[in-house]
Amino acid sequence: MYIYLSILNLLTVGIMMAQLQQGGPDEKEKTTALKDLLSRIDLDELMKKDEPPLEFPDTLEGFEYVFNEKGQLRHIKTGEPFVFNYREDLHRWNQKRYEALGEIITKYVYELLQKECHLKKVTLPVDATESEPKSFIFMSEDALTNPDKLLVLIHGNGVVRAGQWARRLIINEDLDSGTQIPYIKRAVEEGYGVIVLNPNENYIEVEKTKAQVQLSSDSSDEPAEKRERKDKIQKETKKRRDFYEKYRNPQKEKETMQMYIRDNGSPEEHAIYVWDHFISQSAAENVFFVAHSYGGLAFVELMIQREAEVKNKVTAVALTDSVHNVWHQEVGKTIREWMRENCCNWVSSSEPLDTSVESMLPDCPRVSAGTERHELTSWKSFPSIFKFFSEAVEAKNSSVKPTPTRRSNRIKYEEL
Repeated sequence: MYIYLSILNLLTVGIMMAQLQQGGPDEKEKTTALKDLLSRIDLDELMKKDEPPLEFPDTLEGFEYVFNEKGQLRHIKTGEPFVFNYREDLHRWNQKRYEALGEIITKYVYELLQKECHLKKVTLPVDATESEPKSFIFMSEDALTNPDKLLVLIHGNGVVRAGQWARRLIINEDLDSGTQIPYIKRAVEEGYGVIVLNPNENYIEVEKTKAQVQLSSDSSDEPAEKRERKDKIQKETKKRRDFYEKYRNPQKEKETMQMYIRDNGSPEEHAIYVWDHFISQSAAENVFFVAHSYGGLAFVELMIQREAEVKNKVTAVALTDSVHNVWHQEVGKTIREWMRENCCNWVSSSEPLDTSVESMLPDCPRVSAGTERHELTSWKSFPSIFKFFSEAVEAKNSSVKPTPTRRSNRIKYEEL
């Protein structure tokens, strides 16, 4: 509340100055005095009194939270769920606190993948040097040697990393709904090898040096006169922005630069790289994909780039609320036909689980995931997806295609 009263007072002073400037000499003297008063106000110090330092614990215990036996995040002392608005009227600080907790959750899930699921961490690129940026994926010991089945998991876009479907579900619901761990455990029980992709780990951030900051603002091939005018505008813009930043962001964060990971600079690149170096080299006769949201788009791009290989090796693909678009991605007719026969998209819908849902895109059947929440589609469709995979294997062995939806509600895509 202190911050808002302070800003209100400053606005009041500004209005008074505007009124005084319209008057005579006496009013102008008062305006000068008010300007001098404003110049003495240290906005940095003013704001720091209101917003605590952006320093947060680096462990769950430090946050005083723990996952209980049901996989729910609960406060150690009160047993209550996570509270976002830890401090009133400090949304930015609360958001930074939430993000800091999210980073701890990411590391926690990595540990679960290794300790509970017994997956190994594999560095990318496979020939990375000591000094270059690196990413990683997780896989079971038999991922490349299992002769029967291999399951590949691809999450969506955003802050999530390997092993997660949705951070908000992990924090606000539980580990089962928010992570890929149930898929991994069931796959292992049913004799699958497993590979967990990490498509959002595309770069590392390093702090810029003063020279790099200066270079990024000065580097230009424009004529001197044009550059001077541009610099003048930029300086004025920066001055206004800095003035605003003193209110919005008193604890200004350091400037960073992104160093992209070789051949893994985007989710699409990552999917192709893992296919080329791992999935395509696996011994499995049947490869299955589960791809959520943007992961579905990455899979479709993989098909475009490696069509013959994917068709030869992949038995079935389960998409969950995929955001792929066969028109925007310029998917060819042969791929669309293959997707109609071998893919199924469980989408957010109010209809019961597995009920057919109409689509204007002629790519693959769409069925309800049994939930209207996008982030929950992978969890809610979990049992149906493994049934779909089992049917796909049986159909392949008997040369009959599986039926991913209720026959009575099946959409006739050929008519589209």
